[in-house]
Amino acid sequence: MVALPSSPHEPTRRTDRERLFRDAPLLWRVLMRLDRAVIGLTGRLEVTGGVPDSLRGKPILLAANHIGNFDALVLIAACRTRRLAPRFLATGGLFDAPVLGRVLSACRHVRADRGKSTAGEALGRVVAALTSDHHPVLVYPEGRITLEPDMWPERGKTGVARMALASGATVVPISQWGAHEAMCYGMLRVERVKDVRILFASWLRAVRRRPKLKVHFGTPVDLGDLSADQVGDAARARDRIMRAIATGLVPLRADEPGAPHHLDPTRPAIDKPSPWRP
Repeated sequence: MVALPSSPHEPTRRTDRERLFRDAPLLWRVLMRLDRAVIGLTGRLEVTGGVPDSLRGKPILLAANHIGNFDALVLIAACRTRRLAPRFLATGGLFDAPVLGRVLSACRHVRADRGKSTAGEALGRVVAALTSDHHPVLVYPEGRITLEPDMWPERGKTGVARMALASGATVVPISQWGAHEAMCYGMLRVERVKDVRILFASWLRAVRRRPKLKVHFGTPVDLGDLSADQVGDAARARDRIMRAIATGLVPLRADEPGAPHHLDPTRPAIDKPSPWRP
């Protein structure tokens, strides 16, 4: 077999990609390396798709489905394989924690205050973050771990769509499956040492099983015909984003289209099937 010559632009693209990645805060890159080690211990990471080189350095929103307490760590590892150093849109409570809050701020993650009068400020913060820093912002359009009966994405909120339309950022959908096997749902809030033990014990069981942790970067969502000023466009954008995430999820769970094989007795469910379910 004769090897095909590489594109003359490929080395430059790789160099630019690496330069953009290494421009992220050193602390964040160190934590991402540690995270990759944890993921390697936990299971088998499988990543498909990616972010086109033509979009790197431009405003990007990574929109992912939310399936468990462990999936943020899986997404970080997946992004690292694609030389992306995303900033997470994280709840304000995490920023208020003495040590964790300083780490999040130092790594340039973005604060969102849920259920407070300042919640709307998250939109402005994300727009400012996207226009002042070339690293993508990773968001969960559902706003919480899915409680859909079979773990398909919930309807989602319009916040991510409004962020995309207001900033002009490209939305790259991310679909993931398997992280729910790495740690149980447990409880809504971790408040006691016992809660930590429950979550840690479920992770240790996963280390023995080594589940497949699948992540797929999908095709950017076309929102070019929508506007932040047009009534109803935020909902239309939300629908396209959520549908793209669900479409990418189909092949990841091809052998589990209905109820997941892994049953988590601690995870509650709502009696409301996903509108995006195929």
